[in-house]
Amino acid sequence: MTSGAVEAARTILTRLHEVMASRSNAQSKLNNVVEVIGESLDSEVCSIYLLREGMLELFATRGLAQEAVHVTRMAVGEGLVGTIADQTGTLNLAEAAAHPDFSYRPETGEDKFHSFAGVPIVRRERAVGVLCVQHVEPRRYEEVEIEALQTVAMVLSELITNADLIDEEDARALGAGQTGPVQLHGLTLVKGLALGVAVYHQPRVTIEHVVAEDTEAERQRVIMAFERMREQIDRMSSQAEFGVGGEHEEVLETYRMFAYDEGWTRRINEAIDSGLTAEAAIERVQQRTRMRMRQIDDPLLADRMHDLEDLANRLLRIVSGQLGTAASMGLRNDAILIARNLGPAELLEYDRRRLKGVVLEEGSLTSHVVIVARAMGVPVLGRVRGLRGAVREGDQLLLDADQATCTVRPSTGSLEAFDARFAKSRERQAIYAGMRDVQPTTRDGARINVMINAGLRDDVVNLNLTGADGIGLFRTEFQFLVSATLPQREKQTRLYRDVLDAAGDRPVVFRTVDIGGDKTLPYLRHDDGEGEENPAMGWRALRVALERDGLLKVQARSLLEAAAGRKLNVMFPMVAEPWEFDAAKAVFDGQLDYLRKRKKVLPEAIRYGVMLEVPALAEQLDLLAPKIAFLSIGTNDLTQFLFAADRSNPKLAERYDWLSPAILRFLRRVVRTLDGTGVDISVCGEMGGRRLEALALLGLGIRRMSITPAAIGPIKELVGKVDLGEITKAMEGWMTSPPADMRAAMVAWAAERDIPVD
Repeated sequence: MTSGAVEAARTILTRLHEVMASRSNAQSKLNNVVEVIGESLDSEVCSIYLLREGMLELFATRGLAQEAVHVTRMAVGEGLVGTIADQTGTLNLAEAAAHPDFSYRPETGEDKFHSFAGVPIVRRERAVGVLCVQHVEPRRYEEVEIEALQTVAMVLSELITNADLIDEEDARALGAGQTGPVQLHGLTLVKGLALGVAVYHQPRVTIEHVVAEDTEAERQRVIMAFERMREQIDRMSSQAEFGVGGEHEEVLETYRMFAYDEGWTRRINEAIDSGLTAEAAIERVQQRTRMRMRQIDDPLLADRMHDLEDLANRLLRIVSGQLGTAASMGLRNDAILIARNLGPAELLEYDRRRLKGVVLEEGSLTSHVVIVARAMGVPVLGRVRGLRGAVREGDQLLLDADQATCTVRPSTGSLEAFDARFAKSRERQAIYAGMRDVQPTTRDGARINVMINAGLRDDVVNLNLTGADGIGLFRTEFQFLVSATLPQREKQTRLYRDVLDAAGDRPVVFRTVDIGGDKTLPYLRHDDGEGEENPAMGWRALRVALERDGLLKVQARSLLEAAAGRKLNVMFPMVAEPWEFDAAKAVFDGQLDYLRKRKKVLPEAIRYGVMLEVPALAEQLDLLAPKIAFLSIGTNDLTQFLFAADRSNPKLAERYDWLSPAILRFLRRVVRTLDGTGVDISVCGEMGGRRLEALALLGLGIRRMSITPAAIGPIKELVGKVDLGEITKAMEGWMTSPPADMRAAMVAWAAERDIPVD
């Protein structure tokens, strides 16, 4: 803000303060406001439009026909005034009529005025009105005049809110130019349906007082807030969880750059000099930043501006004393959480009974929070553009992550359709719950083992809820992902023992940590500190564990101690060659010797297995089979490696098909190779939890599946309808001569036999 703008704004605010303090009614105050602004800016026209009943109504004017007051109305998005409200942006035009959105209103008598400038009156990030000025002379307004108008608009926001001049319902409903339902699109990260009110992970601070009583006191509040914020950023930089090098350091360096940016602090102080409170000054500068962000095409620069937005929110919370996230304040209703991004530990802080879904501005299929959310059964929609502009705290949201949509303020019809889908879903769930004690047995008497995937201590309760045969995959990395530092051995041992205790006689397969690559830990860095171009096929899982053998030694000892006197099942992920299995087992053997020498109680039996994700391992199964007790096929990674198709890339989604003959033939070869070796084969991953795909697996000879708890009931139901002889014969025919559309052929086959498939 220039010195001229500061002086102009201070002059106007001083006079407005007198107007607001007067005993006159709201309409009189607005009439005085347009006179004050018009005189101060030497403007021939000054008008105020406010949102009423979904329309922008002319409430006060200096220079236009007085008969037009409360008569001239326009929709959001209509005309220049409507465009400003719609885009929450500023217009500065030398010739108003030349603008494509210009709308002539004869009753106002504005024919002779050529120039036009307008700014939004914003309340809780939404335009609730428009302040505009006009001149007969065609000219663009000076920057000093625009900045003064923007500052005055903040004061007007407080005035009109306190005077109840705007309809709060309309204000809440106005989003991205919409007063009715708005449908947002994104990327499905975790499937599911959810209904709840929008809750921001980091709630916005509501600014109640705009005009400062004591400018120097406000300046001191900002100085102290900046000092505290800088201390926080510096402390974050030095904490162990951020490590050295890599993306975290880049983000923090950007934060530090903004936190110490003299230009930012100067602009906030200038806004205070103009007469604003500390909170209003920070928000005033941020409004200007947001308007500039809309004009940025450079993605990298846009990201940096988002960083500044996050930092400004932090500063605003500090100066206002409104600290903490929505989790620390507690959820009062069924909620859909809104955030730019979210960490797994932050997600776990929320009350699971109230948290129904998550919508993210960013997020990816491989992000840590998605892994944890899937385990929690919470639907997640990511990469939703325009989220902050369209959704406000308390808005009702209908999240349909299955269809990758989120409806803001859904219509009655949408809610009824949602309720019908939910009712049908509940009916199905009731049927599945009734199958808890049913053993999954085919029509021709074959017993199929159906187990659950887990990763959190609380997941184990699903064993009893679903009647699953055990835990076929316990992802031990969850404990590492939600921890700020490497979990201590005692904590690991306690978790593994608790899981075994809860499982009782049912088996639990512990997969050693699958971290690194796309699941980076801030406290565990690659030596060169550089990010990987293709993390899914990079430094991860067993490769990390063998290089950082201290990590695997601690986990091995923790598992061995936790399983004292019991059976222990250990699975190594991402094995590409037999020697990697040998090296990993040698670490466990070393810890066994250590415990044996100290007379510790050892596991009753230890079964070792591997996860088949890397196709190369299939070429050496004959060498590996004598050494292992079980093999679990990880279909998620295996499929993307076979197709060279990144499963997180939506453009390649159609190529990521589990019913491709290439995948099915590969799986058949693995089954045949291990036939007669005594090695138990299972499939873990999403493929086994989808009924049509599970039907194919049964036909290929798979008799064990480890799937999400929610899929246990549907798969049990499927198994009870299948004749193994029939599906095995059909699958053999399809593998010999694949149909043009394998999926369609299987759906038709299942329909003829009344077998339920997805």
